[in-house]
Amino acid sequence: MNSESPKYNAPALDKGLDILEYLSEEGVPLSQAEIAQGINRTPSEIYRMLVCLEERGYVIRESNAGKYRLSLKMYSLSHRHTPFDELKRVAQYPMQALSEITRQSCHLSIMNDNKLLVIYQTRSPSAVSLSIEEGTHFPLSMTTSGRVILSMFPEEEAISILSKDEYYKNWDQERQNTLIETINEIGKLGYRSAKSKLTGGVTDIAVPIGLRGTDLKAVLAVSLFSSNLEDSINLDVILGELKKAQKIINELIGAV
Repeated sequence: MNSESPKYNAPALDKGLDILEYLSEEGVPLSQAEIAQGINRTPSEIYRMLVCLEERGYVIRESNAGKYRLSLKMYSLSHRHTPFDELKRVAQYPMQALSEITRQSCHLSIMNDNKLLVIYQTRSPSAVSLSIEEGTHFPLSMTTSGRVILSMFPEEEAISILSKDEYYKNWDQERQNTLIETINEIGKLGYRSAKSKLTGGVTDIAVPIGLRGTDLKAVLAVSLFSSNLEDSINLDVILGELKKAQKIINELIGAV
């Protein structure tokens, strides 16, 4: 329980949350008296709240001993929307701004089943541009975004992930070591710009989104025709705008 006085009092809500949190901490069925004692309340104080929580399906009262335990409802609610759903939601505006300023499409990717998965893109306002369709999978080892997301993992874990990559596992030791060195360098620089190994004439520029050591890892990238980059678009400008969008998205998901 929070020892600081709340700015606004909601006694019934406080009691309900105290009950849920205490049952979660204890992890075993508890009687009304045991719950009351654990949250410094009297049994009569929490009776109506327990009845309400039971009726709403948040707690279950066992028929034999009459003790209460948490149901799976909280788990179900928390998994209706994954962290990546929230990431997509908050990334929409910064990505739209990025596309409008750079006149290029941009896309957001995560790792799924040891591959890179594009989960969202915003199209360029220009008449001609590259499009990376949502739902497309790419090999981690062969993509700029894949290498950037691998840079967010400890080296041993990145190698373990790559051991399942269809390309990497067939490479000789020297080529595998070169890729690991590249990934480590990305981790130090905080971005990657390189010509696509899958599509000729395309350059990818990517930055990481999220935090190391958490499950929320993603990559924001701009893919464009290499000729455009050489002729009319400055790499530093695109990278600068990518980092601005990266900062905004990270702030919105609390990854700062």
